[in-house]
Amino acid sequence: MEDLNLFGVKRIDFNEQIRLTCESVNAYGQFHKHWAIAWSMGKDSTALLTLLVQLIETGQIMKPHSLTVLRADTRMELPPLWIASEFIIKKLKGKGIEVRTVMADMDDRFMTYILGRGVPPPSNTMRWCTGQIKIEPMEKALQDLYNETGEKILMLTGVRQGESAIRDGKIHMSCAKGDAECGQGWYQTGLSTDLCSTLAPLLHWRVCSIWDWLKVFAPSKDYGEWPTAILADAYGGDNAGDIAARTGCIACPLVSKEKALTEVIKITAWKHLTPLMELKPLYRKMRLPQYRHRKSGGDRNKDGKLSKNQQRIGPLTLEARLYFLDKILDIQKRVNATSKGTEFLLIDQEEEARIRELIALRTFPNKWTGDEITADITLDKVYRDGSVMPILFRDWVGKSGLTKAV
Repeated sequence: MEDLNLFGVKRIDFNEQIRLTCESVNAYGQFHKHWAIAWSMGKDSTALLTLLVQLIETGQIMKPHSLTVLRADTRMELPPLWIASEFIIKKLKGKGIEVRTVMADMDDRFMTYILGRGVPPPSNTMRWCTGQIKIEPMEKALQDLYNETGEKILMLTGVRQGESAIRDGKIHMSCAKGDAECGQGWYQTGLSTDLCSTLAPLLHWRVCSIWDWLKVFAPSKDYGEWPTAILADAYGGDNAGDIAARTGCIACPLVSKEKALTEVIKITAWKHLTPLMELKPLYRKMRLPQYRHRKSGGDRNKDGKLSKNQQRIGPLTLEARLYFLDKILDIQKRVNATSKGTEFLLIDQEEEARIRELIALRTFPNKWTGDEITADITLDKVYRDGSVMPILFRDWVGKSGLTKAV
């Protein structure tokens, strides 16, 4: 019986997916001398990286004048991903392929920004992390590469469309720009002044094929002996394909459940990572009023008018930052105390020193001084016209122990 998809059409098999990838890269790669791979260390971009190198070495796709791998290191990746990337980098360098680790500047890194500057952990209403620790550093690395080559780069990504977009067994994602006619992949040239064009050669791959490549083909001698099987641990081990866990940052504050880490610590080899489960409750605790400052009523803008957002809650206090720094360093210490492999670091020595330096310098976000009251103090409400609504039941509020009122 034929393997048909939702639309009654035969599914693309593994060999067909590779063939379409080759067509895509050969069709569009010819327009660029210099290629780069955006590598997040996750399953899709790792599959792209290892497959692409294998296809170049076996002559199935053209060889560019230069190939640069840009590894995005947010300092918050799950250990199986990071450790696998280190093994892969060693192999890439042995093949003469340049790898650049892309990381945010010291003061913009996740932990330094929170504990050194006092900015609360990201939330769905203030999602500062993605752009700051992922996108902006990658754009800077791409700008550097463009300046060095003097030419527009072809940026290859592991983006996949998924089978929902497959209607006749092939991706009909032909390009609105560019001269190639193959129609596979997703090629965007952008403006002539842009730093790069982008191509997603795995757009048509199913997730089960990604796992087939990483767990079966890539580690075999015939396909390059890539150390990719370890990635499955970060996605749930032997059941990774069924669990379909996403592997964002460790204890990501933006998701309600820590699915990936929960699966990882079920595996004996990674059980020592269990203390990392304490991070998410710690991030929630950082948002509590008693650890943060509050703008007092009557706060005025630069024009002397009362601001719209009176009594808003702001950054972490200096004392709170030292408290949470010690907590996180303790988690890190307990993880490494039972680890038998590579040391795991949420905060390295250089970052810890910088955090303590920023705290000693009384560093705060713009328009905050650290002299503001703590946010657990509730003030009378002040309206923009200057009128005041006093707190009702002031004595009851004070005696309840829930908050302080002045």
